[in-house]
Amino acid sequence: MSAREIEADICVIGAGAGGLSVAAGAAQLGQRVVLVERDLMGGDCLNHGCVPSKALLAAAAAAQAAREARRFGVEAGPVRVDRAALRAHLRGVIDAIAPHDSQERFEGLGVTVLRAHARFRDRDSVEAGDAIVRARRFVVATGSAPAVPPIPGLASLPFLTNESVFDLAEAPRRLLVLGGGPIGCELGQAHRRLGSEVVVLEARALCGREDPELVEVLRQRLRAEGVELREGASVVAARRAGDGVALRVARADGGEEEIEGSHLLVAAGRRPRLDDLGLERAGIEHDARGIRVDAGLRTTNRRVHAIGDAAGGAQFTHLAGHHAGIFVRRALFRLPARADAAAIPRVTYTDPEIAWVGMTEEEARMAGHAPRILRAPFSANDRARAERDEEGLVKVVAGARGRILGAGIAGARAGDLLQPWILAIAKRLSLRDMAGLVLPYPTRGEASKRAASSYFADALFSPRTRRLVRWLSRLG
Repeated sequence: MSAREIEADICVIGAGAGGLSVAAGAAQLGQRVVLVERDLMGGDCLNHGCVPSKALLAAAAAAQAAREARRFGVEAGPVRVDRAALRAHLRGVIDAIAPHDSQERFEGLGVTVLRAHARFRDRDSVEAGDAIVRARRFVVATGSAPAVPPIPGLASLPFLTNESVFDLAEAPRRLLVLGGGPIGCELGQAHRRLGSEVVVLEARALCGREDPELVEVLRQRLRAEGVELREGASVVAARRAGDGVALRVARADGGEEEIEGSHLLVAAGRRPRLDDLGLERAGIEHDARGIRVDAGLRTTNRRVHAIGDAAGGAQFTHLAGHHAGIFVRRALFRLPARADAAAIPRVTYTDPEIAWVGMTEEEARMAGHAPRILRAPFSANDRARAERDEEGLVKVVAGARGRILGAGIAGARAGDLLQPWILAIAKRLSLRDMAGLVLPYPTRGEASKRAASSYFADALFSPRTRRLVRWLSRLG
C-alpha cells in the first residue's frame, strides 16, 4: 500500500501549547495546516503538567487552610483526604479544558490532524503513519520529557515522574523527591499537605536558579510544614527496599547515608523530546539542550522553525505560546519578530510562590550594572496583615536613573502580583511610573508601589528638599 501524500503550507509536529497555538492561528488565517501528534492532544501541560499540578496544589491548599483556620477563630476539625474524590477533581479539571485542545476542535478549524509519530524524510517532507507531508514550512513543537539522571540502580526502580504521580490511587506513606527545583518543591509541598511524609533531596541549593533571599522565605515555610529538606545531598545509588526504595546519599560534609521511602518522585529537570525525528536527514542541528535556532526561532534548515521546549532555553508553557506568536508574525506577516527573554517571567507555584522577571541581583552585577536593591516586606502590608499571611517581600533590582532591571516576589499569589513588573520591563517603564500608580486599598499590590517609591525616598526627604519646601512656604 503506497503512502498518501499531503501538500500543506505549514506542518506542525507536536500538539502541545506551542504547536496548538501555531496550528489554530495559521488555520484561521487561511493556511493549509497539518498537525501531527503521536500521543495526547494538549501535550504535557494539559495532561501531566501545569493543569493537573495546579489542581493538586489547589486541593493541598484547601487542606492546609482547614488546618490553619484556627488563626481566624474558625474550627474546621481534623483533615481527611478522599483520594478517589481527589483524583476525580484532577481528572475533572483536565476534562473541562480538553475540548479546547481536542482533535475535533482543530479539525473544525480546517486543520488536518494526523495521530502518528512524525519523522523527517528529507529537508522538505515528513512521514507520519501512512502519510507523507510536504510543506512550505515546518514547526517542531515536540515539548520535553522528564529527565532521568544516570544514578546506578535508578532505572530498575518503579519511580514516579510528573507523567505518573497524578494517577496514584493511595497517598504515599513517605515520598522521596529527587530534585529541589520548582517541580520537586511544588509536588513535595502538595503531598505533605495531603498527608504524606516528604523528603526533598537536592544536590545543590533549593530552587538554585532563584534569588536566595526569596528562596529563604519558601525554605522556612516548607520546614515549618514538616517537609524534610536535604540540600547539598547527591544521590549516588538507588535500590529496592522491601516494598519501597532506598537512596544512598553523599552529604555536603563528606559523609554518606541511606534514606528510605515508600515512593520515589524523580523531579530532576526535563529534556527536549527529539528522539527519532530524523532531524539529521532534514539538516537540523541539535544537541542535548535542544534544537539550534536563531533569534527568529529558525533552525539550520530554513524551512523549519523550532518553538517551546524543543528549541532549548527556558521550559515554560507561556514561553511556548510566545514563540508561537513569533512564528506566525514572521512566517505569515513577514514581520521582524524576535525571541527576547528579557521580559519572560517565571513562577514557582509553591505556597508562598516565588515569581521573577528580568535580571536577578547577581545577573545585574555580572552585566556591569551597579544595582540598587529595593525591598518592601509583606509584614508592612495591611492586606497581608488582615489575612494573617505576612511572609515574603517584593524585591526590585534598579539601575541608573530608576531603570527597572528585574523584580521578584515571594509571597501569596506572587505570580499574579508580578504582572505590573512584567509590563514595566517589557515596555521600558521606570520606577517613577510604578511609584505614580494609584492602587486600590487594601491590596497586596501596594507592596510593589512601596518598593518603587522607596527609590525616591532619600531624595524626597533630604535636607536639600526640606530647604526647598521652607523657601516655597514663604511665598504664601
